[in-house]
Amino acid sequence: MFECTITDEGSLKCLTAKGRIDALSSGDLQKIFDDLILSGKRTLLVDMSSVHYISSVGLRVFIGTQKTLKKVGGEIILSGLTEPVHKIFSVSGLLALFRMVTDKEAASLLFHQDRGPGERMSWEVETLTMDYIKRPGGRGRLFTVGSQEKMEKAAYSEADVVSVRPLDMRFGCGLASLGDLYEEYKLLFGESMAANNTFLFYPAVKHPSVDFLINAHEDPALTYKFFHGFGFSGEYHYLLSFQGKNGSVDLPSLLNGFFAISSANLLGIVLIAESKGLWGMHIKRVPLAEKKPANGKSIFDHSNFSEWIDFPVEPSYVNNTVVATGIAVRDRSCLGLEKASLISEGSTFHLHGAVFDKSPFGSDIRNFNEELGRIFNEHEVYKIQHLLGQSRFSKGLAAFIELET
Repeated sequence: MFECTITDEGSLKCLTAKGRIDALSSGDLQKIFDDLILSGKRTLLVDMSSVHYISSVGLRVFIGTQKTLKKVGGEIILSGLTEPVHKIFSVSGLLALFRMVTDKEAASLLFHQDRGPGERMSWEVETLTMDYIKRPGGRGRLFTVGSQEKMEKAAYSEADVVSVRPLDMRFGCGLASLGDLYEEYKLLFGESMAANNTFLFYPAVKHPSVDFLINAHEDPALTYKFFHGFGFSGEYHYLLSFQGKNGSVDLPSLLNGFFAISSANLLGIVLIAESKGLWGMHIKRVPLAEKKPANGKSIFDHSNFSEWIDFPVEPSYVNNTVVATGIAVRDRSCLGLEKASLISEGSTFHLHGAVFDKSPFGSDIRNFNEELGRIFNEHEVYKIQHLLGQSRFSKGLAAFIELET
């Protein structure tokens, strides 16, 4: 017979296992592990002091879960192994795969040593809690690319293309494509984003698929092709992790939380989060002059809107990983006309989000860029959308740069 209870040991989640871990009970243990990982737990302490038998099927659950957690900066720590169970781990060659401690107190001490001394601060508002690290440094810079003026009437042509070097746009988003010959890439413009030198775009074609380039800045001859957009530069001023209260937090409340810990009026943001329902929109046709609406009206007019814009009627992509980048403003009246034009009237942000598969991500804010790179390299990406305010997230990591206004 197998039993497992879950308790909190300080900052650690502890599983106390009792009985046999074998073919009959391993499925139950696997579900417990999976549920904890899905809820955001990354370091799990398993008290094995009341387990006297584990089979190879049970070992497989520990091995698979450990591999999953290691990818996202977490691990299983084993406590109080009985002599027969320790022998099975030893004979199976698994002692090097797990850290083992004598009791829960030793595990808690080990965990806090790993986190480093007192470098994190905490902040709590009505809708979420945050742990963050603040870094010194000057303000970053926001710059515009091209113009949105011809978007509404679908009036773009080759003369409107602006080439941007990856070295000049570490972060940003807009309507863009990749390619060398205009005749080849002109029908591939779509929602795009640059996040830490990885460029992703979602062509506005009948059956779109996200295309991307990792470490785009390493190719000196490469340029992004924009009709319009923006970029921002600078080093992170804040790294943070967040948890929505009552299960989730909407996007405006999350951004308000960022402004609660920053005094800046304008932020450049990069976000890794688990979605609890995305609201997003994207353009379905490239707004070229040769493709403009026959009725001469705006693509946003009700007579053309559904043909040109994919707009949600309900949320989608629950529990998916989302990587987003863009800008948010505290008081848009303090922005000049050019920068204010980047944010829709009545809104305080402009973010593009890439939707990835349902996989866990790391929770250590010190490894933000590494986790961003791992997601780009290992996870499947489905879509890029302009994020709307109804979007909700349960938890995640964020980094933002305070920008000059």
